[in-house]
Amino acid sequence: MDTKSQNSNMLLAFLTLTGIIALVAIVGFFMLRKGPEIVQGQADVTEYRVSSKVPGRILEFRVKEGDKVQAGDTLAILEAPEVTAKLEQAEAARTAAQAQNEKAIKGARQEQIRTAYEMWQKAKAGVDIAEKSYKRVKNLTDQGVMTAQKLDEATAQRDAAIATEKAAKAQYDMAKNGAEREDKAAAAALVERAKGAVSEVESYIKETYLIAQMPGEVSEIFPKIGELVGTGAPIMNVSVMSDMWVTFNVREDLLKGISMGSELEAYVPALDKKIKVKVYYMKDLGTYAAWKATKPEGQYDLKTFEVKARPLEKVDGLRPGMSAILEKKQ
Repeated sequence: MDTKSQNSNMLLAFLTLTGIIALVAIVGFFMLRKGPEIVQGQADVTEYRVSSKVPGRILEFRVKEGDKVQAGDTLAILEAPEVTAKLEQAEAARTAAQAQNEKAIKGARQEQIRTAYEMWQKAKAGVDIAEKSYKRVKNLTDQGVMTAQKLDEATAQRDAAIATEKAAKAQYDMAKNGAEREDKAAAAALVERAKGAVSEVESYIKETYLIAQMPGEVSEIFPKIGELVGTGAPIMNVSVMSDMWVTFNVREDLLKGISMGSELEAYVPALDKKIKVKVYYMKDLGTYAAWKATKPEGQYDLKTFEVKARPLEKVDGLRPGMSAILEKKQ
């Protein structure tokens, strides 16, 4: 009986061990069997940065983070006293140039014109007297009464009077006609140059008002009121919520069924719903990106591709940064 009992116990122990081994094998088979690969991505959105061409101090914010804005809305106002001072200088230069231009167009004052006319008339009278004197002296010289030297003196006086009259006539014509064509053109050019300087500074003044370029949502504001910002420094980000997509990083052995224009179904845990998306962009991320080395197994390296897909329909509640899950069967 002792031998039978001992054999029975050994048989029971063997059967128990065999059962345990079989149970472990079955559990291991189901646990080690590969399930679907999970490809996780996230929602992204187009953003643009709001900045200014001129340095200044933040005077006022017209919006706060999370506000929705429309194209043309004023987002913030900068204080730039240096630009205001330059505008005053430019306007003063424009006023001076306009005065010079008006003077060139109008010409000399009436008093100056009258004075030049009187000088011309005086010179004409001098010519008449010199001409008469010349004729008398010439007649007397021809008669032998006057010497040739007196005739030469009278001739010189007559010629000098004629030259003086011509000069006075030229002065009168210049006063009457105003500035020369070239002078008028130069004065007009100075006015246009001054106007251009004013327009340039006015454009800088406009840059102190930061305007929304596209509809969207203010996602982030960087400086605080009163802080100085430099030229081109970003002041805030605006998310264009109408331009949203989902980005996945997919290992190339999971690209089966994914191609340009293909439609996929992704699960958004935050919304607890599935959405349909359409692939519009695919590009390998290069050697710097995450990849799976299989060379030790005698195979090859698997690169990672960036895949972007847009929702086929507007998804209420979908926000940038929310996860999106693809299930890929191997």
